[in-house]
Amino acid sequence: MIGAQAALETRMLLRNGEQLLLTVIIPALLLVLFSSVDVVDTGEGEAVDFLTPGVLALAVMSTAFTGQAIATGFERRYGVLKRLAASPLPRWGLMTAKTAAVLVTEILQVILLTAIAFALGWSPHGNPLAVALLLLLGTAAFSGLGLLMAGTLRAEATLGAANLVFLLLLVGGGVVVPLDEFPSAAQDVLGVLPIAALSDGLRDVLRDGAGMPWGDLGILAGWAVLGLAAAGRFFRWE
Repeated sequence: MIGAQAALETRMLLRNGEQLLLTVIIPALLLVLFSSVDVVDTGEGEAVDFLTPGVLALAVMSTAFTGQAIATGFERRYGVLKRLAASPLPRWGLMTAKTAAVLVTEILQVILLTAIAFALGWSPHGNPLAVALLLLLGTAAFSGLGLLMAGTLRAEATLGAANLVFLLLLVGGGVVVPLDEFPSAAQDVLGVLPIAALSDGLRDVLRDGAGMPWGDLGILAGWAVLGLAAAGRFFRWE
C-alpha cells in the first residue's frame, strides 16, 4: 500500500506544472544563468563550483518544503487527507509514502542538476557520505517545516507563505549570494537557517573538499527534530 501510494504521490508531483517550475526549471535556470553571466561575486574559483551546492540545496527546499507544503495544504482543504486517513493505509504510511515521493523527486533533481553542472565545468570534491547525510537531514528539516505549515494554515495561506519563504531564502540563504555579502549581524541570523546550513555544508564538502561538516549537520538535525515534532503535534487532517 505504501509503495502504491508513493508511486501515485510521485506521479502527481511530476505532473504538476507549478511543482516542475519550482523543483526543476528555476534551479536549472539559476545554475545556468549565474554560472554563465558574471552578475554576483562568488569569490575565488569558478562560479559553477560555488553555485552548484547552493542550487542543490535550493532543489531540496523546493521539493521537500515548498512543493510538499502546497500540495498537502490543498489535499487537506479538499478532504483528500481525511478520506485517505479512513482508508486501510495508516496515517504514518501516508506520510512515509509522501516522504518516499519527495526522495524520488530529489534524486531526479540531483541527477539533472549534476549533469548540467558538469556540462558547465563543475569539478566536485569531498566525501559522498557527507553529501548524502546533508541532503537527507536537509530533506527531513524542510519536510517537517512544510508539513507543519500545510497542517496548520489554510491552503491559500500556505500557497502564499510557502512561495514567499522560497523567494526570501533564495535571496538570503547563501544559495546564489554569499552570506559574506550581508552585514555581520544578519550573517549570524541567516547562518542558522536550514537553507544556509545545507548550502554551506554542501559547499564546504563539494568545493573545498572538507570532511564531515558537523556544525551544519547539527543545525539541520535541530531543524529536523523541531519541524517534525511540531508537525506531528499540530498537524490537522481536516
